[in-house]
Amino acid sequence: MDIEQVIMDKAATLVEALPYIQKFQDKVVIVKYGGSAMTDEHLKMQVMQDVSLLKLVGLKPILVHGGGKDISKWIGKVGMEPKFINGLRVTDENTMEIVEMVLNKVNKSLVQLINNLGGKAVGISGKDGNLLKCVKKYSGGQDIGYVGEVVKVDTTIINDLLERNFIPVICPVGFDDHGQSYNVNADDAACAIAAAMHAEKLAYLTDVEGVYKDFEDKDSLIHTLDLDEAQKMIESGILGGGMLPKLQNCIDAMKKGVNQVHILDGRVAHCLLLEIFTNQGIGTMIEKSIDKHF
Repeated sequence: MDIEQVIMDKAATLVEALPYIQKFQDKVVIVKYGGSAMTDEHLKMQVMQDVSLLKLVGLKPILVHGGGKDISKWIGKVGMEPKFINGLRVTDENTMEIVEMVLNKVNKSLVQLINNLGGKAVGISGKDGNLLKCVKKYSGGQDIGYVGEVVKVDTTIINDLLERNFIPVICPVGFDDHGQSYNVNADDAACAIAAAMHAEKLAYLTDVEGVYKDFEDKDSLIHTLDLDEAQKMIESGILGGGMLPKLQNCIDAMKKGVNQVHILDGRVAHCLLLEIFTNQGIGTMIEKSIDKHF
């Protein structure tokens, strides 16, 4: 390919992005950041570049992150054994202390990356500004310790940061009526925040390409689902692994006011930009009706 063609292709990509930039101007976009994109330094930088660019072209990104692998690593370093029940971390008092320490460390490292790229990020937890009010969560009736279910989101601090042109970077630690800290699943936190903010988009970065009709058949990737189709997939029982609760989170968020939800492969370079600003996209988009495309 000659240099002239390369330049023309770049110009075409920018033109293709224009109507999407116009459509989503001033809209809130929640990015749930997790999976391999958190552990691979190259991918991490690309995600922070994407988030920074979303802000620069007029969107209002909010980053919600987990830190499961780092938490497990530090639990091992102090001679403890990570325990999970139905995919949720059993969180006793000592584990909760490590969770908060590690999530705050991760949080500030992400803030620094965005700031180094010329953005203005501020890191907070769900305890700041009474953001994430929780009650104790049980897993199949089993007590899993200080794991929280979000029952109320106070968006005041997020709105204040957005109004002052900051990018909020949020780690999922909540609190209850007695001031007890709770470890909150990052997917659940992102869903609750997106619903409370009536976000235009909620994007989950995962380690899969999207939703499949048949996970064993990689040609069965579903690019677009409406809300009814997503609900039927849940009820059909064909989904396995971590996709079932993730898709249920998508449905819950949309029923509470989120317009579109994206399930993306965070291992793909600049997946956020490709999904939001191109005609074809790369993952699975779920929206209330499928006739909104332009």
